[in-house]
Amino acid sequence: MKVTRAVMAGLVGTAAMTVLLLVEPLVGLPKVAIGQVLSTALGLTPAYLTVGAVAGWIIDFLVGVVFALLYAGVFAGRLPGSALARGAIYGVLVFVLAQLVFMPLVGGGVFSRGDVEMIAGSLVGHLVYGGLVGWIYGLPQVRAAGNGPRPAG
Repeated sequence: MKVTRAVMAGLVGTAAMTVLLLVEPLVGLPKVAIGQVLSTALGLTPAYLTVGAVAGWIIDFLVGVVFALLYAGVFAGRLPGSALARGAIYGVLVFVLAQLVFMPLVGGGVFSRGDVEMIAGSLVGHLVYGGLVGWIYGLPQVRAAGNGPRPAG
């Protein structure tokens, strides 16, 4: 397993998903303040304190890295297709897990209580996250100058 590559893939995937969370309300999808949701749901700090949202964002990125490491260690070699396709499939798996476990834990209900806009936004975000994680993790490693690329794996 390429740990550094997996961590970087998790950070980039989570950053992209975060940008989508900020942009989705501009196209009519619900606003999700994941930093505040996480910090409040986990009782870390009151949501009205700035540090509350920051703690939630840190947790969000840590979870993104953990899921990327899980992808690298368990799923990357087992899912079919290209690196991008494997990542997208993994993104759907993480989406289903989020809808069955995370959403009920934070009061959103199983599959966001049928809120189609919330489900669509979540699915798009998780597809982007997973696709980026798979693609970045699957990029060929480059050796020191002059030695050329070596196959990923």
